[in-house]
Amino acid sequence: MISLPHKPILGFGSKNIQRFSSSISKHFAQMARSALDEMSDSGAFIRTASTFRNFISRDPSSQFPAEVGRYHLYISYACPWASRCLAYLKIKGLDKAISFTSVKPKWERTKETDEHMGWVFSALGTEELGAEPDPLNGAKSIRELYELASTNYAGKYTVPVLWDKKLKTIVNNESSEIIRMFNTEFNDIAENAALDLYPPHLQAQIDETNEWIYNGINNGVYKCGFAKKQGPYEEALKHLYEALDKCEEILGRQRYICGNTLSEADIRLFVTLIRFDEVYVVHFKCNKKLLHEYPNLFNYTKDIFQVPGMSSTVNMQHIKQHYYGSHPSINPFGIIPVGPDIDYSSPHDRERFSS
Repeated sequence: MISLPHKPILGFGSKNIQRFSSSISKHFAQMARSALDEMSDSGAFIRTASTFRNFISRDPSSQFPAEVGRYHLYISYACPWASRCLAYLKIKGLDKAISFTSVKPKWERTKETDEHMGWVFSALGTEELGAEPDPLNGAKSIRELYELASTNYAGKYTVPVLWDKKLKTIVNNESSEIIRMFNTEFNDIAENAALDLYPPHLQAQIDETNEWIYNGINNGVYKCGFAKKQGPYEEALKHLYEALDKCEEILGRQRYICGNTLSEADIRLFVTLIRFDEVYVVHFKCNKKLLHEYPNLFNYTKDIFQVPGMSSTVNMQHIKQHYYGSHPSINPFGIIPVGPDIDYSSPHDRERFSS
């Protein structure tokens, strides 16, 4: 840890020290190793961009061609960004062509040589139901995979990770791009190739919807939860509930968020909604109104949960263990609330919009 002197150094005035302090803060922001490190000087949460941005293509001559058995998806059931990739794997029928492994839900030390806390694999596969050892590289943590792929990597060690078994490297760690690949590039081997979650006639609407849902809801709950000052928290909360109210109004006149067809925007929205009452209401202080107080949004969440394959991507035990156990600055004792145990498999009323 770098500490600054309490008194100005000779020839190094207070203004210079302030500049030096600012540069140090920016340096550490650039080296953020987890979401908890992504803070601005104003106390607001600012998410940094993903790093590995290669694409798998249906073109057999490409660097990363779509092939059965070549790729492996590393996820956490707790992480909404990783869960949307797993959702695509399941509903597109790609789980036989692309294998996947989930890490343990709670962050642990990733190395003995430093204090970094992050995603680790189950050592035996028996500690946590659903968490497994790394079957490909024998890695102990997601961090090790990043270091295998790049010896000088200095960013966050996030999930999802789309891994190339042949080249032994990370293809992509940006969930929004991974789901686009899964939607189109594997259709020759997908069991549900006819399902197009990003059809040409809806692409502009999906892109626009994704934008305000990401800013207000997907990332909005994190901006509420990780804020370190009252002002940024209240500002984020205001935008969150404006976006939720907008969803409620839209879903009062159509089955899905972009019409009466299931789309990418629904999967991206769902992963936040399914965690809302169980985690974000309490842990991230998003308690102005609960999800189940929104009739349309609540039934919509149940509707998406009941899409074949979707329920298997939701592991509420992992979700709650991660959030309540991995952020000691928010929940220092790691106590996990017992409720509310919502049954998302119960009947909903969304069929009324079916033609």
